[in-house]
Amino acid sequence: MQLSIDPADDSSVRDPKCRLIACISPHLLTQPRHCDQVQDSSMTRESPQNESVSGAARRASWEWWVHVGLLCIPLVAVYLHIPPPELSLALNTWRSSGHFFTFRGNDIFYKESFGVVGSSDVLLLLHGFPTSSYDWYKIWDSLTQRFNRVIALDFLGFGFSDKPRPHRYSIFEQASVVEALIAHIGLSEQRINILSHDYGDTVALELLYRSDHKRTGHITINSLCLSNGGIFPETHYPRFMHKVLKDSGFISPVLTCLINFQLFSRGIRGVFRPYTQPTEAEFWDMWTGIRFNDGNLVMDSILQYINQRLKHRDRWVGALTLTSTPLHMIYGPLDPVNPHPQFTHLYLKLVQRSTVSVLDEHVSHYPQLEDPTGFIKSYLSFINSF
Repeated sequence: MQLSIDPADDSSVRDPKCRLIACISPHLLTQPRHCDQVQDSSMTRESPQNESVSGAARRASWEWWVHVGLLCIPLVAVYLHIPPPELSLALNTWRSSGHFFTFRGNDIFYKESFGVVGSSDVLLLLHGFPTSSYDWYKIWDSLTQRFNRVIALDFLGFGFSDKPRPHRYSIFEQASVVEALIAHIGLSEQRINILSHDYGDTVALELLYRSDHKRTGHITINSLCLSNGGIFPETHYPRFMHKVLKDSGFISPVLTCLINFQLFSRGIRGVFRPYTQPTEAEFWDMWTGIRFNDGNLVMDSILQYINQRLKHRDRWVGALTLTSTPLHMIYGPLDPVNPHPQFTHLYLKLVQRSTVSVLDEHVSHYPQLEDPTGFIKSYLSFINSF
């Protein structure tokens, strides 16, 4: 069968180089490899021109990004001059009822209530990231009905405490902040019960390590109750924004400048479940606590605690597994950050002396906010058991 090709017919030969070949020697089209070689040779001869076009495209792209950057500068400047939201009545009341003490030149906020008369039991509350001591407000009154003194603080860089920058935030420093607070309020000789959450769990483990090793200035821990903290790096799954902020180097400070309420609320909604979502006002209270003293600008530095957990895993997990201090875990099973059953299985395997309370199936990462009744019931059951 003979193939008839019209060199001018685009439908039979679409490549212009092959059309040229067809005009000169139609039989070459029956040898596609040779045609490809001719094309490659032609492309090689034109490479200086292609390189010129490619270089121009790169320059145009670079100029476009420069223009975008120049346009973003005034936008960032405008954003940085947006004042933080005003304190809600609830937040203002919380702050007004608290106190401050100085730690290495920085003001640290804490709140203390005196409860049961005749009891000497003291409870210290350690909050999580990125929120504050206000996380405990739903169970505060119930705790004061059981303990003589209930104390909560905002860690350095959180809530109403100072948020220095630049600053190398660390779990070790936060533990020292706690020890300084206990000394400040005259409880250095007192046995302290600790109830912690999330980030506060890791601070509590450093305090436990110091207590069991009799380190200078340590506090004496009477009991420890953890809740939904990423104490095992291998079962901890940080949120996407957290991973970006902690590992983006020089870009991270720029990103912290651009975080707004919409981005924050969208991210934190993901750690609550459909039936336990906070109200819009509660989300605003969380965001207001972060924006107070420009706390959003230090989030990338604080988030290095995730890397610290990995680096010092043996120290902190070792303290948990070797201690003789009474231990308990209150756990919201729908937690996407420390998911069930991976987290609970590993905890029960490694920390065999601890008791565990798993709350209702709808409870997630903030159990004290999502199920305050179940949370306080579980905690009081533990604290009254010894």
